[in-house]
Amino acid sequence: MKKYHLLFAVFFFSLTISAQSEGSFLLNLYGGYTFSDKVDFDSSYARVEDGFEYGAGLEYFFIDNQSIELKYNRLDTNMPLYTKIPLSGNGSFPAGSQVNAGDDKGAINYILADYTYYFGSSASKALPFLGAGAGIAILETPQSGSGTYFAWEIKAGVKVKTNSPVSINLHAYLQSMSAAVGYDYYWDYYWGPVGVTDYASTFQFGLGAAISYDFSK
Repeated sequence: MKKYHLLFAVFFFSLTISAQSEGSFLLNLYGGYTFSDKVDFDSSYARVEDGFEYGAGLEYFFIDNQSIELKYNRLDTNMPLYTKIPLSGNGSFPAGSQVNAGDDKGAINYILADYTYYFGSSASKALPFLGAGAGIAILETPQSGSGTYFAWEIKAGVKVKTNSPVSINLHAYLQSMSAAVGYDYYWDYYWGPVGVTDYASTFQFGLGAAISYDFSK
């Protein structure tokens, strides 16, 4: 009978062991498909087209089941700009026409610090997780050069473990980048015209996967 008690205790303990141990250090290689988004301005609007996003990250488990990660992802995309009102100048652009045709290639480089929480135990082969992160986005455009802006993301998915140090991470994510694009003005009774910085943000949903290698195994 004591043997059965001992076996039960060992089995119960194995179920409660954390999915990832404190001190684990992982290399993650990312690939995913990011969907398009429309960004509105006062007299125009732009589209950040869908495309393949790729990158790498270093993930460290500072406590069981909880990690921090520093990662870099890049999205190569097209960024067509369309008018809302007719424009004139070197060329005539009716409302709704693209003003940067043939010169709309760009990229968004994300540098983010993420926090991730994993659910489950070491006995599980599939570990659900939730995470969020913040950092910067370096926007590359052919006409305006590059700029650095605030960025954030949220993510959810599942880690599929194998018997080796390699695991596969399947996830969905929402990424956002915010940039100051000019000023809006309003009339104040006491101060007269007052300028307020106008911001535009992207919100792009994506589906991705990562191959992880655990150096602690």
